[in-house]
Amino acid sequence: MPALVIDGHPDARSLTAALAQRYAAAHGDARVLAPRDLDFDPNLRFGYRERMTLEPDLVEAKRALQSADTVVIATPLWWGSVPALLKGFFDRALLPQQEYRYTKLGLVEGLLPARHGRLLLLADTPWYFVPFTGLPAQTHVARGTMRFCGIRSVRTHRMLGVKDASDATITRWLDRAERLGAADGRRAGAPQPIAAEAASSSVVATS
Repeated sequence: MPALVIDGHPDARSLTAALAQRYAAAHGDARVLAPRDLDFDPNLRFGYRERMTLEPDLVEAKRALQSADTVVIATPLWWGSVPALLKGFFDRALLPQQEYRYTKLGLVEGLLPARHGRLLLLADTPWYFVPFTGLPAQTHVARGTMRFCGIRSVRTHRMLGVKDASDATITRWLDRAERLGAADGRRAGAPQPIAAEAASSSVVATS
């Protein structure tokens, strides 16, 4: 499977979900995985002191991660981070000796085989506030999660000011996700669809 698209929003009707679907439809060989649809406990109850049994949905999700050439994560920015369910998915699915390990020198070695990654990050924060507030979720996901686990090339695409975005702006963002999906699909040699699935008219300006 060349591309795995992780939709990190708890609401299937969100703009985040629409962007994930638009990317996948344009790619030609991509699967959307939404933690909200998985049956698992997002609480890493014992840290790494004691291993929790992986639920079947997590086992399948880990297989998908291990077989993807490109990993795309679409997520809103909530309280400086990502939604709790997505964070819980990271905690439970990305494990030492499986998705990453430490060398004898204490250096991290990522074990995911994906060569390419994208982060689609949505925030209500306007662009002109970013120099003051920063985007910690970008560092958390792109560097502290994706690159940490071995995805060598990660590009971040920011959609800012979501709550006040016009219909025209939302359309541009959806079209952008479609172009990214099509470009990644061509690079991977995936069958190209004639046209990507149109966005639902129910998409509103909420991340």
